[in-house]
Amino acid sequence: MRRLPVDPENIAAVFKDLSQYPSVSKALIGPEVSPQNGGKYRTLRTEWWQRDLECQEHVKFSRQHIVFCEGSKVSSITPAGNCMVTQSELLSKNWRTGGMKAIVRGAGCKEDQKEFLEIWSGSRKIKNVNLTALNKHGPVYTDDQFGCLEWSHAGNRILYVAEKKIPATESYFETTPPKLNSSPKEDKNSTAPAHVPKGDQFVFREDWGEGLVNKSVPVLCILDIETMDISILEGIPDYISPGQALWSPDEDGVLFVGWWHEPFRLGLKFCNNRRSALYHLKSSSGSCELISLDTEAVCSPRLSPDGKHVVYLEAKVSGPHWQCANLRMYDWHLKTNSTVLDVVRRSKAGFSGIYSAGLPKNCWSMDSRRVLVNTPQRSRKVVLVVDTESAAVESITPGGGWTLLTIQEDLLVASFSSPNCPPCVKIGFLPPKGKETEVLWVSVEEAEALHNIEWKILTFQPPNESKSTKYSDLDFEGILLTPQQTDGAVPFPLVVYPHGGPHSVFGATWDLAPAVFCCLGFAVLMVNYRGSTGFGQDSIESLVGRVGQQDVADVQFSVEQVLKSEPLDASQIALYGGSHGGYLCCHLIGQYPSAYKACAVRNPIINFVTLIGSTDIPDWRYIEVGFDYSFQQVPSREALAAMINCSPVIYGPQVKTPLLVLLGEKDRRIAPRHGMEYYRALKDRGVPVRVLWYPDNHSLSSVEAEADGFMNSAAWIVHHLTN
Repeated sequence: MRRLPVDPENIAAVFKDLSQYPSVSKALIGPEVSPQNGGKYRTLRTEWWQRDLECQEHVKFSRQHIVFCEGSKVSSITPAGNCMVTQSELLSKNWRTGGMKAIVRGAGCKEDQKEFLEIWSGSRKIKNVNLTALNKHGPVYTDDQFGCLEWSHAGNRILYVAEKKIPATESYFETTPPKLNSSPKEDKNSTAPAHVPKGDQFVFREDWGEGLVNKSVPVLCILDIETMDISILEGIPDYISPGQALWSPDEDGVLFVGWWHEPFRLGLKFCNNRRSALYHLKSSSGSCELISLDTEAVCSPRLSPDGKHVVYLEAKVSGPHWQCANLRMYDWHLKTNSTVLDVVRRSKAGFSGIYSAGLPKNCWSMDSRRVLVNTPQRSRKVVLVVDTESAAVESITPGGGWTLLTIQEDLLVASFSSPNCPPCVKIGFLPPKGKETEVLWVSVEEAEALHNIEWKILTFQPPNESKSTKYSDLDFEGILLTPQQTDGAVPFPLVVYPHGGPHSVFGATWDLAPAVFCCLGFAVLMVNYRGSTGFGQDSIESLVGRVGQQDVADVQFSVEQVLKSEPLDASQIALYGGSHGGYLCCHLIGQYPSAYKACAVRNPIINFVTLIGSTDIPDWRYIEVGFDYSFQQVPSREALAAMINCSPVIYGPQVKTPLLVLLGEKDRRIAPRHGMEYYRALKDRGVPVRVLWYPDNHSLSSVEAEADGFMNSAAWIVHHLTN
């Protein structure tokens, strides 16, 4: 048996050390500069974030580099100055690649934050608008779901999304004092309402759920830089919420995505199946024109450099929350839509389909023919080049996990990481059509790999008894991390880590928790069971109606297989997972009570039935157990029976594995009281169980909750594996 580090100080030291590796979130390439002495160059600005455990916050900062180019080749890269903290920047966007820049900045505490829109020219701030004081709208949307910050083609207007101004309300017992110097005629420039309704201050306002709390009614806003006037665009249908807007090619209005919010809103976060469509709001006529199908789910429209085409992603409405998407294209002059890439049922020639949360902000090549897409392909995250005319697809990223940050005049900037290598930035030119795989990637700054961690991707063929009749011959994968073997053939203890979703995926990228576990002496098995994204639409649909069975069987089978082939200790196995991953962990300790010695879960799904009325995604409960969902849904006896039968709570009497449960008080996806149901059931039976209650959301993503949650989880696992 391998001796584990039981000292919490040792665990904390490793977590603190690895949490200092930053992650890159954005990149900007400046215009090409041709100095008199030769040697053309461009500036590269990258934006990063890092955990600060002492201040308990995510620190945002930028790095600057000078990139020297010789033709279509990067010759050298030089740092330019020190890192600059950008903590207060909420959004930023340069006009083309020139010296003009717009920044939405927050100031003040979270409870009373003010927002400003700044205009910078070169190194000078030339204009500043106090958006909060103007009171034309509510907070600016800075999320990826709705938010945008777009310069007009002429550089004289800025388009963004904000919350609609909430009308003033009064109590029935509140007396409004008369206005001084009031006149019979209302000032037409006044923003005060003529009549303030009484008794409406507690009217319920729907929002878009987990991760989008308090985002209810978005509006499109335009700032005129010359006059500094803000206008709220009108003409948008009342039944949709607009977002992801951009200027139309002829600047006669804007293009935007509109999400249906009638009869009520369903959670949007991690759900690419919500009914939505692409619209053109015309300035000249004030009309709102539908330019895509209005029966599907669309996102991330991107305009080609020549202004002739708009590409966007399109998925089915309803069904699994995350699915394979079509790549669609709208011809601006012909006013027609076409499908560039269709849904992929099974992998073809190494291509498994598109499963992206959205296209990169800049994704077109200079020839306005090729589009670059970030997407998982099985257990790897890659960048694909798609020829919109021939539908040819090529991966341009070898090994590990990649994300395209931007492309400017065919100069690519991407982030790269792997399970044993923290994120770094790489840059290179996109070769001509037909030679895309010949990209020469150059590291902007090298990231040193952790040589004490080894990893590999394993493929599993499920046994016949767990195969689906309709979806036979599907395999699945796992990513196995192991410490370097330094003391002979002593086997490693194993942490089994299934992902959430259930329709998501582990890519071969840097992930803090598995890396820390590995440095503490554990092997970690990250399981991409059937139903994961990146393996074809058939794999996703194979899990529908079989949750709690197929996914549980896949995880257990993968554990049994690695115990046969890898240097692992079968007597020291623990479970660790969140959301649907926590659901699987709770199933496993109930269905296989002797296999696991410790379990730590975050916001797990325990009982489908009791969760129906408390989640922002009630449709998920029906779809995954094999029933259709409608907004008028009333649970049938059959549906309720299916839900309880696939819930971990029914295996509670068999559980004997010590369980740690991490709950988020503000979780809108899986209500924390739901997890308490399992806690009480196990507590009554004398099973060692502990609950940690955080003032946080579903992901427990604040620095304080993440760090404390991991520390307690690791300490819990170490304690119960060694006692």
